[in-house]
Amino acid sequence: MGVEGRIAVTNPSQPAPSRQHDAVLIISHDVVGSRMAGPGIRYWELAQALAQHFPVILAAPGSVDLPGADSELYSYSMDDPQSLDAALQRATVAVLCGDVLQRFPTLQDSGLPLVVDGYDPHPLETLALFAGSPEQEALHLVRERILQLQCRAGDFFLCASERQRDWWLGLLEAAGRINVHTYGQDPSLRQLVDTVPFGLPSSTLDHWEQVLKGVWPGIEPYDRVILWGGGLWQWLDPMTAIRAMARVREQRPDVKMVFPGTRHPNREAVPEMPVVRQAKELAEQLGLANRCVFFGDWVPYGEWPDYLYESDVAISLHLDTVETRLAFRSRVLDYIWAGLPMVLTRGDATSELVEAYGLGEIVEYEDVEMVSRALLKLLDVAPSRLVSAFDKARQALTWERAAAPLVAFCHNPQRAADKVAGYSPQHDAAALSEARSGHGSTGLTAWIRRLGGQR
Repeated sequence: MGVEGRIAVTNPSQPAPSRQHDAVLIISHDVVGSRMAGPGIRYWELAQALAQHFPVILAAPGSVDLPGADSELYSYSMDDPQSLDAALQRATVAVLCGDVLQRFPTLQDSGLPLVVDGYDPHPLETLALFAGSPEQEALHLVRERILQLQCRAGDFFLCASERQRDWWLGLLEAAGRINVHTYGQDPSLRQLVDTVPFGLPSSTLDHWEQVLKGVWPGIEPYDRVILWGGGLWQWLDPMTAIRAMARVREQRPDVKMVFPGTRHPNREAVPEMPVVRQAKELAEQLGLANRCVFFGDWVPYGEWPDYLYESDVAISLHLDTVETRLAFRSRVLDYIWAGLPMVLTRGDATSELVEAYGLGEIVEYEDVEMVSRALLKLLDVAPSRLVSAFDKARQALTWERAAAPLVAFCHNPQRAADKVAGYSPQHDAAALSEARSGHGSTGLTAWIRRLGGQR
């Protein structure tokens, strides 16, 4: 996207160059390339932000083929436990998620401080993705085991919002990671878990070539375009958007809705979800398919700014599930970057963000009438009315600002205080027994009585 830099793709089968341990290693579990989804985008952008401060190695499975990297690009295989070894030998700290920890258990024995990225609540997504299927319970149990592994292994945890941070604090408390050592190091526990949300580029949005208006069959040069950014997942609600579009069309035949990315670029890991077929069938039933509702495959990352630039309004709707409570919709940050007024369902962190800055309309769950009215209202809003609001949001939400807690940790990477102390909840079984007994001045009962007398 126009930023010139150096690219060095390392082949793990060849010896690594002789260098000191000086690099921040970011390990993406998803593809990083011209076609990538949220995880790949997140780690690409975090690598770019951290490369302003440190040498960075960005490792990803398969071919890494994005131009303009400010970090060193490294290819590894999820099926080869040794394929990360050369990168690990040069790292001072590793940033990763649970899937990587599971596939590469030697990471826990590496001695490196491990930053666990918990921005995506995978167990909750798995419940939604496989709901009603015979394998749902088994797959959820796998996700739970990975979650427990993350809680045990991490030295510093990242999440995407304060809501998620509350969730992670509960998880870490249950896992015994909130203890006298981590609390003693920092009573706020920000040195254990902090927020690093998705960000947006600090550069302005550029338009390189026409991709929608007058180019996409069925979309005329002067049509108005409603953009559904990102994929179609089971916890989202494209059905309400399509039904609302049928009402919008009655008043505004010049309005078109586009779902440009319906198939995940990593199709081996993320197969097409049933909601994609259901959305396409509904558009056909309502007579909207390829007339005013259009579906694409997946947009190359370098072309995505063109889609944003040519759109007039953006939309992202979701269902009322527990996933919503913890979600942070990365597509919304793209809308803000592009200055697109948007219609969002209430209930997640990004809808609160948009409401706080006044960047669009917030609607109720599955409310077709409310969504159609909101879309028609935003289509009539003059873009100049929202310029100031979007400018304020963009200044506050850059990747550089989002990455600040991670940058601070990487300046002084260290093992968590309880790990340094050799603490384990299991080691304190005897102390727990003594506290429960209530005998002596160290007993739990005595302490409770003493504290009660001080109030």
